[in-house]
Amino acid sequence: MSFNTANAAGRIMRGVSVGWYHHGLRCIGIVLAFCAVLAAPPGRAAAPTQNGAAILVYHRFGPTAGSTTVSDAALDEQLTWLASHVWVAPLRSVIDALHAGIASAGRPCVAITADDGHRSVYTDLYPRIRRYKLPVTLFIYPSAISNASYALTWQELTEMVGSGLVDVQSHTYWHPNFHQEKAHRSAADYRDFVAMQLSRSKQVLEARTGPPVNMLAWPYAICDDELEAAAARAGYVAGFILGNRPALPDTDMLALPRIWVSDSDRTARLAAMVAAACPVEAGH
Repeated sequence: MSFNTANAAGRIMRGVSVGWYHHGLRCIGIVLAFCAVLAAPPGRAAAPTQNGAAILVYHRFGPTAGSTTVSDAALDEQLTWLASHVWVAPLRSVIDALHAGIASAGRPCVAITADDGHRSVYTDLYPRIRRYKLPVTLFIYPSAISNASYALTWQELTEMVGSGLVDVQSHTYWHPNFHQEKAHRSAADYRDFVAMQLSRSKQVLEARTGPPVNMLAWPYAICDDELEAAAARAGYVAGFILGNRPALPDTDMLALPRIWVSDSDRTARLAAMVAAACPVEAGH
């Protein structure tokens, strides 16, 4: 399948159930990538099939695993492997390298992201990225911050940004389901609603955390041409969905796929997921 065909199919699939899409592509991608790893000569990882980037996405963390929760034990194993085998870079650097077409063993090709602003980002993820000195981009919907019981506080976000390891970007203002909102609003009301969700999040996050906010993770991975146009008008230069595949140089910049990381993605599975996009080193 050509990339253009695959990309078109991916855009159609955005409107399908996120759960089915995530699990189906995940199984196919892991099997194919793991076969490539097994086929590589002993002591060497398989060469990446594309000059792409693996953008990883997490949600919650804790002592035990759940549907969107990675256990602390799994997180330790995953971060240890990433720190030893690939160059984990800030998301901005990965995107810059991706679209500049940089192809070398030393290129930044993995980024770590976490969505929603759950408090476990501060209590579980943050101490670990400080230990390994791994950069992370948090996609936040600011209506929850210092309001919802499960969410981070502005003080915690400010502390993490101050470490130099954490970048805060937009997940819209309150994480709406745009399909549902469009179904019960007039066309004009829907356009205004989308504009508010995109612009207000950007404004609040910039005022509270300081650095520019121009990247966006689409809630529920819902994205279409109308939404992309609204994001561009609001000043966003990159947007992210789910896809469980590498982001490639000619991927739509406002619909870049990310790879969902689950508790079961321990060393071998994580290696297979990343190997499709990245030069994987033998470790230290």
